[in-house]
Amino acid sequence: MRLNFSTKAGTLSDLKKILGSARIAPMVIIAVSEWPRNKEIILKKIADELSVGPYIVRSSSGAEDTEKTSNAGAFLSVPDINFEELGPAIKNVISSYTRPNPQDEVLIQPMLRNVIRSGVAFSHDPNTCSPYRVINWTEGSDTSAVTQGQAGRVWQIAAGAPIPEDTLFSPILELVGELLDVFEDRPIDCEFAVCREGESEVLWLLQVRPLVLPLESELPESQLNRLEIIKQKIITGMKPNPFLMGKRNVYGVMPDWNPAEIIGIRPKPLALSLYGELITDSIWAYQRNNYGYRNLRSYPLMLSFYGLPYIDVRVSFNSFIPADLDEKVANRLVDYYIDKLVNRPLLHDKVEFEIVWSCYTLDLPTRLNELREKGFSREEQTAIADSLRRITNRILDFKKGLWRIDAAKIAILKARRSSLMESNLGPVENIYWLLEDAKRYGTLPFAGLARAGFMAVQILRSIVDIGIFTKDDYAKFMASISTVSKRMAKDRVKMERSDFLRHYGHLRPGTYEITSPRYDEDPELYFDWTNTSSLEEVSSEPFAMNDEQAKEIAKLLKSNSLKSDPIELFKFIKSAIELREEAKFEFSQNLSDALALMIEFASSKGIPREDIAYCDIEIFQKLYSQATKSEDLLLRSISDGKAQYAEALRVSLTPVITEPDDVMFFEWPIASPNYITQKKVIASVANIEDGDQLKGAIVCISNADPGFDWLFSHEIAGLITAWGGANSHMAIRAGEFGLPAIIGAGEVLYSRWSSAKVLELDCAAKRVEILV
Repeated sequence: MRLNFSTKAGTLSDLKKILGSARIAPMVIIAVSEWPRNKEIILKKIADELSVGPYIVRSSSGAEDTEKTSNAGAFLSVPDINFEELGPAIKNVISSYTRPNPQDEVLIQPMLRNVIRSGVAFSHDPNTCSPYRVINWTEGSDTSAVTQGQAGRVWQIAAGAPIPEDTLFSPILELVGELLDVFEDRPIDCEFAVCREGESEVLWLLQVRPLVLPLESELPESQLNRLEIIKQKIITGMKPNPFLMGKRNVYGVMPDWNPAEIIGIRPKPLALSLYGELITDSIWAYQRNNYGYRNLRSYPLMLSFYGLPYIDVRVSFNSFIPADLDEKVANRLVDYYIDKLVNRPLLHDKVEFEIVWSCYTLDLPTRLNELREKGFSREEQTAIADSLRRITNRILDFKKGLWRIDAAKIAILKARRSSLMESNLGPVENIYWLLEDAKRYGTLPFAGLARAGFMAVQILRSIVDIGIFTKDDYAKFMASISTVSKRMAKDRVKMERSDFLRHYGHLRPGTYEITSPRYDEDPELYFDWTNTSSLEEVSSEPFAMNDEQAKEIAKLLKSNSLKSDPIELFKFIKSAIELREEAKFEFSQNLSDALALMIEFASSKGIPREDIAYCDIEIFQKLYSQATKSEDLLLRSISDGKAQYAEALRVSLTPVITEPDDVMFFEWPIASPNYITQKKVIASVANIEDGDQLKGAIVCISNADPGFDWLFSHEIAGLITAWGGANSHMAIRAGEFGLPAIIGAGEVLYSRWSSAKVLELDCAAKRVEILV
């Protein structure tokens, strides 16, 4: 039997006659027009047909659950009431219908008892519009928790994929399948509850409505074919490799060089290819090998699964092994790291702080003791520590450290960029050399300075963990750092507008995204030029440790054979963090200028800026080295890129892939966010995509890079990002401004918090509460 959707009550009434995969509670349906005339008759009918209660009085408006809009939650429902409360409850539900509709009804049902699980199931992913069965549920008796956005876990499976034997969700998947059959494959979402009856669990259908999707869905076969290709790629990549240590592999969006944070989960092809070209194809490996780690040259760090960027974790973990460490010990260490991440996948954005040991810290001997439980001998622990100490000493030296060589290259980059932009070369030639220089004198030294910056923060944290510094000392030191963002904030007030844009105008939110306007393209979008007081008033007061702290640090440096003293060490820490930001600022100008020239060149060929976002950077390399018809090359690449991106928009994958089957089904992880500062704030929530008022608000941005520095000029109260690591650029910026922030909330928490109206953000307690 095939059905059409009607009202909430009407649809449930029709389904009650035919549904086999779930129960539907008894019901009384009241036409709104009948209630004023027949109250006593209706109340008697409820008592006769639904017993003594408790009841739930539910909306069933003609304006909800339609083919065009669900209006979910727009109207009142009143749960858990007794018979005497029915009349006022019905009246209140009717009063919530703002516009009278001839189809308006009220639905009364008995409250379910012994509810152990409830939630919402979707036949299609509401975000990608793809045929994924998505189940958002919560354990416990509150059947409204998920629908009211208070809590919930999310599990999904590709339609048509084999259902795992141990899943709780087989009955719900059967229900979704039956509903799709009944409603002729129209996308649906349904509310459900699972009740305990004796030793059994019984599934109840509470509601079903059309799922309104912005895009037309595709057949499950198309999605399965796509996912099967990704799965086979992962199966191959998880096999042992004769040239890599580690028996198995893992893939993730954040373990190294943080693609989810910098270019996003679904970047357009130009941004994706640029990130590979400038960093993750080869530059990353050259830098680590230059600093004394194993040689991983020729291994790309980032792979693309139908346009979604993932880090090859085994390659990454190999690259953190000192080159002089014994091969057998190194092999076991990589396995240990991978096993640790598999067991604790929420640490995927904290790899260098919680998984691997990439440098020698003042508490390293103690931290290495955990290896004893995995069979590492004391001699092997010592060998690991000695190798890391040698690397650290080569970098740590304030006057002769490896980072000094990299810092000197930044000046070369600036000089060459100036010469290039003043030359008479054509746009293609300038694009080519801006990017070549960006690699050689920009991202390569930036990678080295970022390595020094990671080392600096890890050593600083170890001083806190040992107890020499307090968390407040740490916060004060980070606030004393003078980085590009703090300098820019002050310059915005002091400089003439034209001078400010000349110096900072190349920055853009989304450093690699060509469609994102530069500061100098749309300054009014980013800055309130009338506002001269904001976060930029935060001072960079010098930090000074006391004598006792200096003595303790000196003692530890000597006993751990680290070639530094407290004064030189803190000069190094400060310089490494500051120069990392400076290098990012400079290489991003090469990239931004190259993007501007791409726009100019494409425009001369009649190709709009938005289309260039879909081409691959290799096209501009070909245009430099070949005499060919440029329009044809560009248009073919754009066409291919649009097709690739359209498929990327259909794919939904877990942030950490530990098994090939994770491609087909997984539970979305609840992240372990990074809380910045020890501060607390209560404020309204603002989403920049929605154009909300930023001043005094907790601002939510999905993927954040330094191009979002303009936010700090708007007197924001707090910051939440979906993606980002503990030592990411935005984490450092929030720390130096003393701004309470959550960096790397993950998709589930970010969706929940960014949908709220008012939040309480308590960084010291590591707690977020939705107030409204």
